[in-house]
Amino acid sequence: MRGRHLQTALKYITVPEKTGGGRYVNGVGCQPAYAYEQMRETKNLFAKPDKRQAYHIIISFEEGEITPDTAFEFMERFVDEYLKGEYECVYAVHDNTAHIHGHIIFNSVNKITGKKYRYEKGDWAKNIQPITNRLCSEYGLSTIKVDEDAAKPEESYKEWNDGRGEKNIWSDMIRRDIDAAIILSQNKEDFLRIIVEKGYDVKQNKYLSIRPPGMTRYRRCKSLGTRYSEDAILDRINSENLNTYRYDHKPTQILRVHIPYHLKRAKLSGLQRKHFWKLYKIGKLKKRPYSQAWKFRDDIRRFKKLQAQYLFLANHEIHDREKLIQIRDELDEKRLTCNSEKSALYKEKARFQPLFDIVKRLSEIEAAERSFRDGDEFFIEEHLEYEALMKKLSASSYSIEDITQFQTYYSEKSDALKDRSVTISRELRIARELLKEYDPPTPITKTKEPKQDKERRHRQPR
Repeated sequence: MRGRHLQTALKYITVPEKTGGGRYVNGVGCQPAYAYEQMRETKNLFAKPDKRQAYHIIISFEEGEITPDTAFEFMERFVDEYLKGEYECVYAVHDNTAHIHGHIIFNSVNKITGKKYRYEKGDWAKNIQPITNRLCSEYGLSTIKVDEDAAKPEESYKEWNDGRGEKNIWSDMIRRDIDAAIILSQNKEDFLRIIVEKGYDVKQNKYLSIRPPGMTRYRRCKSLGTRYSEDAILDRINSENLNTYRYDHKPTQILRVHIPYHLKRAKLSGLQRKHFWKLYKIGKLKKRPYSQAWKFRDDIRRFKKLQAQYLFLANHEIHDREKLIQIRDELDEKRLTCNSEKSALYKEKARFQPLFDIVKRLSEIEAAERSFRDGDEFFIEEHLEYEALMKKLSASSYSIEDITQFQTYYSEKSDALKDRSVTISRELRIARELLKEYDPPTPITKTKEPKQDKERRHRQPR
C-alpha cells in the first residue's frame, strides 16, 4: 500500500456505518483515530518513510456462520499471533454485508527493530493460512482456503470475492467518489483530475478503468453499473451539478443511557485490587501524547491481557489462591465434560450421516426428477437414481422432513457445544496464566561445596 492510499484505507475500514458504530474497531500499538500519524512517526524514527507504507489483509467468513462479536475476537487473536505486537496495526470487522469480514492494516516498519516487513510469494499459504485455519477449527468455522500462489496479502480479498460471486464491498465507496467527482466537474479532464486527487490511479484504454486506494487491481467503471460507464459519466457531467444532486441523509440517532448513582461500589479482594491497579496504571497511557505511545508498547500489549484477567477474577469472585485453584479445576472438569459431550454428539450424528447424504442428493436431482415427470426422457438416469434413493429412505422409516429436523437439531447442538468449549478454553487459559504468575518456578540453587572437601577432591589421583 502506497503512502497516498494509507490514510484513505484506514478511514475506510473504520467507518462507523460498517463497524457497528465503531464498536468493532481496535488498534495495536496505536490509537485507530491517530494510526496514520503514529505509523508515519515510526517510519521517520527509523528513517524509512519511503516506498511501501503498510499492508492490508482481509479475512472473510461464510454467510451466517459467525457473529460480529466472535469475528472481532477472531481478528484480535489473529493479529496478536501473526504480528506479535511488533507492528502498529488497526483491525476492524465489517458487519454491513451478508458475509461478515475483517480488515487488518499494519505498518510496514517494525516498531521495535525498525526493519521493514517483507512479503514473499507463498508466505500467505506458508505463514498466514495455517493460523487462520487453526483458529477456524477452534471456533468451529469453515476452513479459510487461500490460493497458494497469492502474490500479496491484499489479493486475498480478490480471491474471496471471486470465489463467492458477491458484489464487491468496495463498490459503494468507488461509486460515491465517482458521484462526487461528476458533480464537481465541468468536463472529462476535470473529472479525471479530481479522481486522481482522491487517490485513484486511472487507466484509459478501450474502457475507462480506475484503481481504488489500497487495492492492487483496476476496476472498469462500467462494471459498477450502467450509470458508471464512460458515456454515462460524460452525460452526467453535462446534466448533474450541486443543485441537482440529492443526498440521502439519515438523521443521526443519539442514545442516552441512564446510570443510577445509588449503586454501591463493588468491594475488591487483594488479588482483584492488584490487577485493577495494574489496569489503572496502564490506563494512564491514554493521557500521554499519541506520538510517544511507542515508548510504552509493552504496557499497551499487556493491557488487554490484564483486563481479561481482572474481569475473570471479578466474575468468579476469586479472592485468594485457593479459590483460583478451585475455579481452575472446575474449568478443567467442564472442559473434559464438554469434550465428552462433543464426542458423543459426533458419534450420534454419524449414525444418521448416510440418511443426511441421501436427502442432500435428492435435493440436488429434484429438478431433474421434475423435468422427467414432465416428459423429458433426457433425465432418465437421474429419475432411476431418485427412485432408488427414495426406496432406501422409505426402508429407514424416516421421512425427508424428519431427516431435515435431525440436521437442524444436531447443527444447533453442535454450535452450542462449540461456543461453550471456546468460552471454557479461554477462561481455563486465563486461570493457568494467573497461577503461573503467582506460583513462579522455584529457581535451582547450587549448594556451596566446603573448601576442604573441594581441595581433597582435586588431590585424588585420576
